[in-house]
Amino acid sequence: MDLSRKYGRALLIGASVITIAATSRAFAQPAQELDAITVVATKTEEKASESLSAVSTVRQEQINEIAPSRLSDIFFGMPSVTFQERADNPGTSINIRGLQDFGRVAVVVDGARQNFQQTGHSADGTFFLDPELVGGVDVVRGPVANINGSGAIGGVVAIRTKDVEDILRPGEKWGFLGHGEFGSNTARGLGSIFWAARPLDTVDLFAGYVHRKNGAYADGNGDLVPNTGSEVQAGIGKATFRPWDGHEIKLSATAQEFNFVTGQLLTRGNTGAESQYQSKLNNNTVSARWRYNKPDDNLFDSEGNVYWTQTHLDQLKIANGTAGSPGNPITGFVGDSRMVNIDTYGFNLHNTSRFELASIRNALTYGVDYFQDQVTSKDITGTGDLFTPSGKRDVYGGFVQLKSNYSTWLEWQNALRYDAYKLDGGPVTNEGDRISPKTTLGITPLPWLTVYGTYAEGYRAPAVTETLVAGAHPPFASFPGAQPGFTFVPNPSLKPEIGHTKEVGVNIRTDDWLMQGDKLRIKANVFQNDVDDFIEQFAFGPINMWGIPSFIQYRNVANARIEGVEGEATYDAGDWFAGVSGQHIRGRNVATDQPLLKIQPDQVAGTLGVRFLDRKLTMSVRYAHVWAKPASDIPDNDGDGLPDIPATRAYNLVKLYIGYEPTPDILASFTVDNLLNEQYMRYLDYLPAPGITYKGSLRIRFGA
Repeated sequence: MDLSRKYGRALLIGASVITIAATSRAFAQPAQELDAITVVATKTEEKASESLSAVSTVRQEQINEIAPSRLSDIFFGMPSVTFQERADNPGTSINIRGLQDFGRVAVVVDGARQNFQQTGHSADGTFFLDPELVGGVDVVRGPVANINGSGAIGGVVAIRTKDVEDILRPGEKWGFLGHGEFGSNTARGLGSIFWAARPLDTVDLFAGYVHRKNGAYADGNGDLVPNTGSEVQAGIGKATFRPWDGHEIKLSATAQEFNFVTGQLLTRGNTGAESQYQSKLNNNTVSARWRYNKPDDNLFDSEGNVYWTQTHLDQLKIANGTAGSPGNPITGFVGDSRMVNIDTYGFNLHNTSRFELASIRNALTYGVDYFQDQVTSKDITGTGDLFTPSGKRDVYGGFVQLKSNYSTWLEWQNALRYDAYKLDGGPVTNEGDRISPKTTLGITPLPWLTVYGTYAEGYRAPAVTETLVAGAHPPFASFPGAQPGFTFVPNPSLKPEIGHTKEVGVNIRTDDWLMQGDKLRIKANVFQNDVDDFIEQFAFGPINMWGIPSFIQYRNVANARIEGVEGEATYDAGDWFAGVSGQHIRGRNVATDQPLLKIQPDQVAGTLGVRFLDRKLTMSVRYAHVWAKPASDIPDNDGDGLPDIPATRAYNLVKLYIGYEPTPDILASFTVDNLLNEQYMRYLDYLPAPGITYKGSLRIRFGA
């Protein structure tokens, strides 16, 4: 709800952050993993460094070095991937190439979509996952992975939670992994325990518990940022069965509870303030996956997944934004409660058949998928149920993809996807469908060099909130006769977005480049994404007593263009390693030549690390520079001559890491975040980021 933040005079200073491509030595492994296997881009196994797409991966050994406090920390160093977050809310909204919110980036956890959304002074689309549960992340930028489901015109983020293979080594029957962490700025701590067993060769069992508690932190100026503490408890359980040769069935369940206070009574640098809410959020995900794979079966390589995700938020108003007032009919009154619940039910099924024709190796992948969002919101005395309206949305589709390889120098991918949706809310019904193509051609003229070109389309159905949101924003000051700040107007005729992406990329991969045993991996690309009927907020109507237009509505922009260049490179020589990553992106409304709101600032980052004592001791330093976001790069959609979000300045971040592994089962580490104690906020964020923070960690694994 970005315009509402402007009209509420919220101060937004800062820039988005990127740090280096994490390059750490694996816990209980001799060197970093530079050739992680991914299936997200094509649903067939391939090395991320060889994929004909802008794909990046994060594995457990990298997570260990990053020492994340919240999920967004895991993505440090990933080009064109940034976040919009509130420090007084543990939810995360992922931005890929300037696209976010309402499913533009498809986020799936163990195959289950995460579609929670609550309209407020932050992102319109968040999800909740404690980073301690995460075992690995794959990210594909752009709509090239549209076989993973509808709506992902920005990209796909596939997250895998920890499992048996993260604990047990070959031949072990049971084991555990314990982790404790303590930090400064102010007290922060984490404790987790994960247990795994393989009582039979055909049965895996896994369970875990996480407890994290953080106090409110101080920013780079040393000022305490109110309500930035939180507490989370999480449990996870999995059971895997292999009843027949080639068949695997995995049952998974994750339950998380987040407790926090959101809202700021004193927002810095402005006279406005927010109501405060004691908040309790429960996120539950249940999934059942079936997998069939036998090396000698070329006809069937199948996977099916059924899931349910529920995110339920209960809030109790504990303070009103206007001092001395108990509340109002728009935000409710102190002591009143409100609720938002989103249930997402879905399934997906696909199969790959392999065959050879005229010396061409082919993999034909085809499948179907479906999900339904059920949104229920209640706010008896306020208008929260109008800002996040109740409703139901069904989205479904199917795809077919042919991946063909000739010799070692040619790969050609062609795919078609069919998408359809139906949205119901009160008297409003909205529906549509479309077929979206994709083609990618890759040529490898030299063993170490691949060049590829892609054209891909994506289709995103409008969300329930975008279509149905209605209601008045509270007045910006309290006095008799004060008018609402503005009023949301629904748009039942909102059209779906259609993305058209053109991309050219290069992959470079070589071993023994400068010395025996070293590895160099480079991925870089340029892209242009033209989005027809792009959905954006617009203000219109007569100027009210606050000097702004009286109404806000989600409307279609005829054409929006996002273009840029991005890349990442990693080098590992064993005793030392280095990495660099970054991006340059611009986006605009083609008709008006106005910039788009959520395009992140340019950024570049690097890392340099060394390993001592037979590579048991790892030390690294990370540096990130984020460019300024000037007013000329921020839209003025209401025409008042001011950017919809304040311009931000450039800043620098430095992170230090020291990790010691006396045995393959013990890892002691120490990190310093924001070593320069920089005062900053990421672009689009609502509150300053933490100042300098020290963290110590100990991991112990046991297996037998």
